[in-house]
Amino acid sequence: MNQKNPKDELVEHLPALRAFAISLTRNGSVADDMVQDTLVKAWTNIDSKFKPGTNLRAWLFTILRNTYYSNRRKMKREVADVDGVFTEGLAVKPSHDGHLQMTDFRRAFAQLPAEQREALILVGASGFSYEEAADMCSVAVGTIKSRANRGRARLTQLLHLREDEAMELTDEATMAVIAASGSSSL
Repeated sequence: MNQKNPKDELVEHLPALRAFAISLTRNGSVADDMVQDTLVKAWTNIDSKFKPGTNLRAWLFTILRNTYYSNRRKMKREVADVDGVFTEGLAVKPSHDGHLQMTDFRRAFAQLPAEQREALILVGASGFSYEEAADMCSVAVGTIKSRANRGRARLTQLLHLREDEAMELTDEATMAVIAASGSSSL
């Protein structure tokens, strides 16, 4: 069976990589730089470090995540987005009439610890399995499940939602992040 060259597939993963980078950095230009660094590292090492037949997207996300944490260690401090200037510039508010507005969601999401945001982005918005996310983050599957569940619970609390309250959203990524497994109230 003739397998597709992984280098040909790199471009397919750019939107997901950029979205993940933005969720980590909360800054579009920094995110773009990280995605570029990720692609350079992937292109350079794809023949020696990537195993054909495995999940290329997960491998790219792992490179991006490692690049992010390496950069953070180098900076030795994190710049707070107290006024929400960077957060406000991340995306255009979706056009829906539901009571949960994207700006409210972004503010609440920004209040979560980095580990919970990361778990929700990987498992919820990016569609990785708990196992894949755990592998990318080098933690146990239970740790990823716990982070995602605590993040969902905290978002529900921050957004003042009740379990019996219907949520009218059109943004599937937002729904995926906030939706608890098996919850029918969303």
